[in-house]
Amino acid sequence: MTGTILLTGADGYLGSRLAAALLADGDDRLLLTIKGGAGTGEFTARRQRLERVLGPGHAARVTIVPADLRHGGVLDGVSTSGVTRVVHAAAVTRFNVERAEADAANVAGTAQVTAFAARCDRLERFVFVSTLYSAGRRQGDVFEKRFDEAGFVNHYEWSKWAAEEHVLETLDGLPVSVVRLPTIIADDDSGRIVQQNAYHNTMKLYYYGLLSLVPGNRVTPINVATAEFAVRAIAQLLDPAVPEGIYHACPGPEAVADLGTLTDTVFDLHEQDEGYRRRKLMRPIYCDEESFYDLVEASRSMKGGPIYQAMLSVSPFARQLYLPKIFRNDALRAQWAGYHVPDPAALIAATTRWLVATRWGRSAQEEP
Repeated sequence: MTGTILLTGADGYLGSRLAAALLADGDDRLLLTIKGGAGTGEFTARRQRLERVLGPGHAARVTIVPADLRHGGVLDGVSTSGVTRVVHAAAVTRFNVERAEADAANVAGTAQVTAFAARCDRLERFVFVSTLYSAGRRQGDVFEKRFDEAGFVNHYEWSKWAAEEHVLETLDGLPVSVVRLPTIIADDDSGRIVQQNAYHNTMKLYYYGLLSLVPGNRVTPINVATAEFAVRAIAQLLDPAVPEGIYHACPGPEAVADLGTLTDTVFDLHEQDEGYRRRKLMRPIYCDEESFYDLVEASRSMKGGPIYQAMLSVSPFARQLYLPKIFRNDALRAQWAGYHVPDPAALIAATTRWLVATRWGRSAQEEP
């Protein structure tokens, strides 16, 4: 018997891809929320972009509604009739997000979605899309379980941890799964990326010689994956036949790349590029935490300059590179017979080649 899947954040990078996958691989109806007020130009533009991703023939199974979760009450008028599964993917994901915005979008916004889910009398599964960064400042082995508060590097990390806590407490007794994602650095194994984030911005700083230090320790594990892998993981955990729980959708400990591997791979490939070689840049040196943040403070006197802008870009997440963690994904692998994660080193190489070849997408034919 078919039902309806509510997906929040369907206009987002991952949300739109997940909506397309659910449309292609099942026969459920989809109730998709996107930002913007009803009848506004923003809503219309976002809906049109989403419809292009979904492709022709989607109208019979798809309903798109406005719901900017930064504002209260936006789900009050949305019917729960027939809703069997809920995926909460909407979030502000910037490392430099301010506390108030993180609270409104990621914590209070999640509260609105859990209140909606609690009203669904046919609910078979609630999936909360979270992040490995909800682990905060903890170090060492990190297991697929509920976290206590260990302190956080930025407000984004705190807000995703607080949102997890709200989901697990409010929906206790209901079929809930939390999927924690790593940093997404490419659409798929090709290395192509249509929405760049802090990872890509940092690689650009290195390529153009605007950053000469590497914050962190060479041995710090770096968890990366593709949007394709993340979408497959979420779709798998949305299946009511898969046990509820907390899952790390990331490479296992035996496969994860470390900061040294990432850095060496990136600069080996940069140095194969003629434009990079002409600048005769030296490879950046690793910097201890105290010295790096001394430089961050010193750069504040150079507001508006390239050094200040580089430090502003990197500093919100750099402390994590001094806090090595090994994320275990035993629960995910036990429940996903088709588990296969892209090789991190190969993915870093493919993404670097694409970024350099297209000059960070400027010469690529981008999706809308």
